[in-house]
Amino acid sequence: MPDLTPVIAACTRWLLNAYPPPAGAFSRALAESQAHQAAVLAAALRYPTDLDVQLLDLLGPGGANRLDGLTSIAPRPDDTAWRSWVDETVVSWAACLLADPALAAHAHQALAATEHHTDTGVLRRLTDPGTHEVQAAVLLRHPDLLEPVAALHRSELVERLTVTGAEAA
Repeated sequence: MPDLTPVIAACTRWLLNAYPPPAGAFSRALAESQAHQAAVLAAALRYPTDLDVQLLDLLGPGGANRLDGLTSIAPRPDDTAWRSWVDETVVSWAACLLADPALAAHAHQALAATEHHTDTGVLRRLTDPGTHEVQAAVLLRHPDLLEPVAALHRSELVERLTVTGAEAA
């Protein structure tokens, strides 16, 4: 089965660099868990079949250049390798999911229509964040800060969830 791990890891890392957690190992771990869960869900929805993942492996995801411009991130020279695996749409969808736990819960339900429905595990930190999760990801979940990135591909995510929801009914 094809693997989304490189894209998920790169998108998670990009989100954490763009919206860093407060100081402390516990905050970092909670923020990383939430960013990872959002990237897993977004990637599974973006590439719902094994064929989609194989095409991604063949063509590549596109990189982080446009996202960097939106957030004014200046990449370091040693970041080139992982940054090439950032998928703009996955990051945008992950930003949408992080900003709106209700949307994330709906997206999690829509996952049943993909070939990845058994690979996601528990997404509780994303869909039902507690006080500690929210505090650890205050920038990562802030709707106003995420808006430039989330707005890039929000309509496609909403369309995907609407179509998926209609098929499941």
